[in-house]
Amino acid sequence: MASSSVSRSLILFGLTTATRVFAAANPIDMRKGFDVLFGLVRDSLAEDPLSGHLFLFTNRQQTRLKVLVFDGSGLWVCSNRLEKGRFAWPVTQPGQSRITLRPGELALLLNGIDLTLAKPRPWFRGLTAASKSQEPSGSSLLSGTHSK
Repeated sequence: MASSSVSRSLILFGLTTATRVFAAANPIDMRKGFDVLFGLVRDSLAEDPLSGHLFLFTNRQQTRLKVLVFDGSGLWVCSNRLEKGRFAWPVTQPGQSRITLRPGELALLLNGIDLTLAKPRPWFRGLTAASKSQEPSGSSLLSGTHSK
């Protein structure tokens, strides 16, 4: 996906700072469709697939992505296949089922940036107190902790 198409895709889904992005920690078979992805979000990620949040999946080789999102009228499943290289999928801890990303971190991931090498500026305050109360681990990928 080119940088401009990534930007258009993020706008299409109406991602704001309030939108949560959950990436599955474990790879999936990319042949899975709406119903199986819906079940994975509900059962493995322990989230509501109809919440309007974005759910991201990758394959074992990390060359493909699938997104599941509910827009208020129905589910969207979108996919991306890299012609070269791999996505720099975040590293997880044993037993971890998901990774929580901010929309900006999703944009970095889709544009080929390794999130483990990205570092917030010293003045960056991170999540607000209201956001932290909604976040299971109280933080996001760039600040060094992940949710389970």
